[in-house]
Amino acid sequence: MRVRRWWVIAGVVVALGVAFFIFKNASTNVANSSYVQKDITIHGEKVRVDIADTSPLREQGLSGRAPLAPRTGMLFVFPQDGHYAFWMKDMRFSIDIVWLASDGSVVGFFENVAPESYPKSYAPQGDARYVVELPGGYVHTHGVKVGDRIDL
Repeated sequence: MRVRRWWVIAGVVVALGVAFFIFKNASTNVANSSYVQKDITIHGEKVRVDIADTSPLREQGLSGRAPLAPRTGMLFVFPQDGHYAFWMKDMRFSIDIVWLASDGSVVGFFENVAPESYPKSYAPQGDARYVVELPGGYVHTHGVKVGDRIDL
């Protein structure tokens, strides 16, 4: 009788673990599906980005997601120019972070920012209106420099 009780308890624990895993992944997918997408152009190459233009979407960002596919990223849109710092909380992969002025010109960037750098934060010298997160290595591979213009 005691052996049977342990099997029942073990089965319940496993079922709860599976339910938690499914719920956690479902809630992440729901959050990701609420982003609107658009194409931006960097040095003639189209990049498909998720738009993070509300506080909840900006706070979630790419946290907890799978790595970015080539030619994809996230565009953070802020209501006004400001000094916006980013960190790698709950990130699973390295990214390049590019800050843009209101006209789309690059005002600063950091390359291959790793998840292990958390809680360090990254910010450009000046103010920005937009931030683009791209797969790690994109800035170097495509020769992005301060002063370049990204078509939003």
